[in-house]
Amino acid sequence: MKVLAIDPGYDRLGVAVMEYVDGREHLIFSTCVLTDKKSELVDRLFVVGSTISELIATHQPDTVAIETLFFNKNIKTAIGVAQARGIILYLAKKAGCAVHEFGPQEIKVAVTGYGNSDKDAVFSMVNRLVPNVPKNALDDEYDAIAVGVTCLAQFGRTR
Repeated sequence: MKVLAIDPGYDRLGVAVMEYVDGREHLIFSTCVLTDKKSELVDRLFVVGSTISELIATHQPDTVAIETLFFNKNIKTAIGVAQARGIILYLAKKAGCAVHEFGPQEIKVAVTGYGNSDKDAVFSMVNRLVPNVPKNALDDEYDAIAVGVTCLAQFGRTR
């Protein structure tokens, strides 16, 4: 199974392409896509869609794993993230990918064994589980890798 794992957003989009190889999670590619804060939302969403389309074409994943929407106090931000998720889900299905969605606590349990872990604990375990995480990875990139670890733990070891 090759999974395109995504921490969704329109400001910062964390992405990782991963496989389970020789008994461990293997990171093929990861990045954090930043959109121009001065651009209109529609233009930022276009960047998200273009990036996901390009990643699917380049890496040919059979699965897309994405974090579910986490509502915070900023409804405007949540709506923009929901729109980005919609684009991502559409492109995943259009490409014939299986789609798996994971909540924040589910990801924390899969990565650290504890659903209320803080970001430092998640990042520390990601580095233990995935040996080739880039040294300069941003938070959203780490989050995408954690989504990939979760998906591979639940679905990627049986194929």
